[in-house]
Amino acid sequence: MTEKLTTQDTAVDTATEDADAAGRKLDAQRAGARVGLTSDEIIINGGRPLKGRIEVRGAKNLATKAMVAALLGKTPSVLRNVPNISDVRVVAGLLALHGVLITKGDQAGEWRLDPSNVEVAHQADIDAHAGSSRIPILFCGPLLHRLGEAFIPDLGGCRIGDRPIDFHLDALRQFGAVIEKLPSGISLTAPDGLKGANIELPYPSVGATEQVLLTAVLAEGQTELRNAAIEPEIVDLICILQKMGAIISMEPNRVIFIEGVPELRGYDHRAIFDRNEAASWAAAALATKGDIFVGGVEQEEMMTFLNVFRKVGGDFDVHDDGIRFWHPGGELKPVVIETDVHPGFMTDWQQPLVVALTLAQGESTIHETVYENRFGFTDALVKMGADIVVYKEGLHDENRRVKRREFEQAAVITGPVHLRGADIEVPDLRGGFSHLIAALTAEGQSKVTNLGIISRGYENFIEKLHLLGADFVYES
Repeated sequence: MTEKLTTQDTAVDTATEDADAAGRKLDAQRAGARVGLTSDEIIINGGRPLKGRIEVRGAKNLATKAMVAALLGKTPSVLRNVPNISDVRVVAGLLALHGVLITKGDQAGEWRLDPSNVEVAHQADIDAHAGSSRIPILFCGPLLHRLGEAFIPDLGGCRIGDRPIDFHLDALRQFGAVIEKLPSGISLTAPDGLKGANIELPYPSVGATEQVLLTAVLAEGQTELRNAAIEPEIVDLICILQKMGAIISMEPNRVIFIEGVPELRGYDHRAIFDRNEAASWAAAALATKGDIFVGGVEQEEMMTFLNVFRKVGGDFDVHDDGIRFWHPGGELKPVVIETDVHPGFMTDWQQPLVVALTLAQGESTIHETVYENRFGFTDALVKMGADIVVYKEGLHDENRRVKRREFEQAAVITGPVHLRGADIEVPDLRGGFSHLIAALTAEGQSKVTNLGIISRGYENFIEKLHLLGADFVYES
């Protein structure tokens, strides 16, 4: 029986949508302000191929975690290749609230982090500075080791589906943390210290794997982590912790052993490049029929993406200092993509690539198995003329390689279509960049707002658009 919605129900839904929109706008303004964006909108005249060279620096998903790892050291750490993005600024602010002294090095992207005077921060200050970031959850293990207590506010982030922190909290409890949920957030203590544990994750979560690594390295005894994430950024974090004096072994079948040590020292490390940003610019080259050299990118970490890029009809050349991506002419081809944890096709890669798939000759299908609500960004593409149908309960496919998951969704993209310019509001980080690509591809003019959200993970993207010859107006 179908339940009829009442006027009151509709009013509640509308109020919720308005609150979400206001929240996104505030998030965008805060994020943009952290990296010096002076406007939250850009007007793009589409239809011009992007051509030129840009540079990609350290990965958002490594740099922010490496900064947290500095809390574990007895001596200062030096992190190089740090991107100028909003999420990095959030972590820097949270570290400063806890007494970490951060100074810039002589070279761009070089940060020195001195944890000599770590102290307890005020809950209100943490809450105010963290905003919608989920990074504070990773402070728990290091702060419990250093101070015996930690606090995290309500967690936010991109609105792409529930991001439960149960995996994190369950792991911390197994180490011996005592957790108390408060109206303002979550308080953690470790009255008996933290001890090694045998932990098996229900899902190879990147964040939960990082939580275990950052907690286990100073925990008493040995920790065995099963069903761990093995993304390149995880491996890079393990390299950092090993430089600090940790003993960590990666075994086959997603098993990691960590032997706790009494203390750690600081590190000197160059962050791995940002795979997500690299793939985004590659997708932009394909969609706009352009030619972009992405400096600082390496082939090994991009292999899964490169295979799909070639299947769609794109071409690339691998060089010692980066990869050149371009549209070689002719029709693009439809593909079937199943997102998955590494070494599968990353969920963060599908959103920018969807714009190129609207230009492919035929029907493409994306099975999104990582997040349960990651196709909201396609509403704007449909408004621009795309033919995209989202199946909220997924689609059956007997040729699937990735195991079907409970909350997965699917999107079917039929092309080719001619995208038209429109007014677009950025909903989340990766979806927002896909909107930029769509505006650059479309015929006519588009206005993209909530631009600051994109600055959470894309360094100097306005400047890079200029370098690539995009036709746009941005009030700086």
